[in-house]
Amino acid sequence: MSTLHILNTDNSILNVFLGEIRDVKIQNDRMRFRRNLERIGEVIAYELSKQLSYETIETTTPLGIAKINYPDQQPVLATILRAGIPLHQGLLNYFDRADNAFVSAYRHHHKDGSFEIKFEYLSAPSLDNRIVIISDPMLATGSSAVVAFNALLEKGKPSQVHFVSAISSKQGIEYVKAHLPFGTHIWTAAVDEELTVKSYIVPGLGDAGDLAYGTKV
Repeated sequence: MSTLHILNTDNSILNVFLGEIRDVKIQNDRMRFRRNLERIGEVIAYELSKQLSYETIETTTPLGIAKINYPDQQPVLATILRAGIPLHQGLLNYFDRADNAFVSAYRHHHKDGSFEIKFEYLSAPSLDNRIVIISDPMLATGSSAVVAFNALLEKGKPSQVHFVSAISSKQGIEYVKAHLPFGTHIWTAAVDEELTVKSYIVPGLGDAGDLAYGTKV
């Protein structure tokens, strides 16, 4: 069974970062928007790290030997370009020895308002028996997450899968639960109730990629 972790159910400084990426008076500061996504990634990285397995390493200090528990393997951090980059960086700030993977996937819209997810590019190490953490700031329908995961499978079968987002919809969570492997961990800072007819999360925050990097043609 997939496990859902919703971080804003307990009050913490995370609420400030979430509030600012939603706030129309603040989010147009692109640098602050990117930094807040990065900070959300850092908070989630810390919480996620509690789920990993550890081994004891002896470390030499100036006065003796200290036994420290370190993760027994480094994860692979994968993200969906371009919107996922700031959230990915937050994870990388904490998992600073991780390998990295990048997937280019985007919504291709049709005249009737429907869309499909187009996959274009993949860069990744071998994922066989690795812990894979996939990040995308908005988990709306869940389609991009599933397309990205299926693309990553070209590089091997992971031992663990974690999906990380800043804001998720209930529909997206259920779609990911149904289409990602049994036992996938879903990490999100907040869950919103609705999707618009164009599949944007309400209240959400708008288009994360545009807010981080500018509008696209």
